[in-house]
Amino acid sequence: MAKTVEEVADAMFKMVSEAQGVKKLKPGDLTKAMVQIYGDEVDKKLCKEAIKTLVNSGKCVYTYFGGSFLELPHREGAAND
Repeated sequence: MAKTVEEVADAMFKMVSEAQGVKKLKPGDLTKAMVQIYGDEVDKKLCKEAIKTLVNSGKCVYTYFGGSFLELPHREGAAND
């Protein structure tokens, strides 16, 4: 049974959360991981939609340090008031 965009987005969010502060994940890294986990149940198009869902919802943001990475949004010091 094929996975839904929401299921893949949740799995990606979990991976990004666990990697936060340890390793920066590229969108391609997440796509490869989802294909490895779910096999034929996902494809690049579905993974791209899942990433788009995460970014549009504000759960993840793109950062650029010599390449594009997906990370959790950073909280600024003033936002902790």
